[in-house]
Amino acid sequence: MKFTLRQTKELLTSQSGLALVGALIAKTSYPTQLNGLAMPSHRGNNLQNSEIAISMLGLLCQGKCDFDNIEPYRKDTYFPLALGIDKVPSASRLRQRLGGADAQWDEAAMSASMTLLKEHAIQSPCYKSYIPIDVDVSVFDNSGTKKEGVSRTYKHVDGYSPIFAYLGAEGYLLNLELREGKTHCQDGTVSFLEKTFSLLPQLSHKSYLLRMDAGNDCIDNIRQCKAFNKTHANRIRIDYIIKRNLRKESKEQWLKLAQQQGQVTIPRPGKNVYIGTTYREMQGFNEPLQVVFKVSERTISAKGQHLLVPEIDVETYWNSLNISAQKVIELYHDHGTSEQFHSELKTDIGLERMPSGTFQTNCRLLFLALLAFNLLRIMGQESLNYERAPIANRHRIRRRRLRSVIQDLIYLAVRLIKHAREWTLGFGKHAPFYPTFSYLYLKWSG
Repeated sequence: MKFTLRQTKELLTSQSGLALVGALIAKTSYPTQLNGLAMPSHRGNNLQNSEIAISMLGLLCQGKCDFDNIEPYRKDTYFPLALGIDKVPSASRLRQRLGGADAQWDEAAMSASMTLLKEHAIQSPCYKSYIPIDVDVSVFDNSGTKKEGVSRTYKHVDGYSPIFAYLGAEGYLLNLELREGKTHCQDGTVSFLEKTFSLLPQLSHKSYLLRMDAGNDCIDNIRQCKAFNKTHANRIRIDYIIKRNLRKESKEQWLKLAQQQGQVTIPRPGKNVYIGTTYREMQGFNEPLQVVFKVSERTISAKGQHLLVPEIDVETYWNSLNISAQKVIELYHDHGTSEQFHSELKTDIGLERMPSGTFQTNCRLLFLALLAFNLLRIMGQESLNYERAPIANRHRIRRRRLRSVIQDLIYLAVRLIKHAREWTLGFGKHAPFYPTFSYLYLKWSG
């Protein structure tokens, strides 16, 4: 079939899902809070702070992070209508104004995010009533650039090493912090935990489980948990599972202890696995701290080769849960899901390579990405609750990837119709996600 091409005068858009973003933003005080901050004194201050930030937010919710991506929307009718703004900045103005913003913009984004998490996010526990808080560092590869703060990371690439705190089994972004690439993962983590824990009283849960890997094996992190529990006694409690760094500890000594105190299983001939619980005295604590261990001894390889020297693998975990050692290990292994959350932020929202050469501008962008991340996550999780959503194997899906949300809901083509001073979105006759879109929009725009 050979098609004839022509351009009509009809108003069309392929980003109808921005109306959902605008409806959720309207549920917060984000625009008002931003507009209450100081305006720049230089030329170009005819644009409100909210128009700058929300325009960038509209790009991030489409998986775009470059400032130049804003140019096609400067004359677009739908983009400002959907997001609730009057004007769309140019790329240079967007870069300039975000570069001149301060940390108060981050606080406004955090405040809006917490409002959305409290009122619209479905947060699932990982065990009984425990809501997981997964804290981890992820490297942003910015090799080949001379951006401020880019340096050698522990992954042996040049970039940044931001730290993230994810909430719930769904993986909402609770807090983050942009760091220079050379920063050790534990540097500043205690203060980061303090800021993260201070957000929890705004939520309705009473039990949280902090999970961190061996890079954060520092006794100060445990002290921070205990200090929070002491301050918020009988209201909120934070338990923890932190993988220990063996450092110079002897694997042979751990094997000897495991044989004495652990329970052994033999998954195959030549392999013994010991799992159990022990305790360690630590300076500054009135009582010994609980340590769960898993020690594997192999005398025969998986291919049947007898080994002259047994192979010993040791995993140990600080934890405060009064549950079986096997369950503690399972809960920690579930912490690995946070790597998927990193991937969504870096690839789906497209923020791994930061667009600005200035460190502070990239900080502002990362907090805007936090808000965009949670907006998209809420849209995805709420769409799972709609029974008519055309999602295969929906009963098996616990979390929708952000890329799927962008493709199915944000990039949904519509025709803009203006009649009697009212705007109407005209969806296609066979648009599969129209019922889901309608369900979400009517729920949030009322």
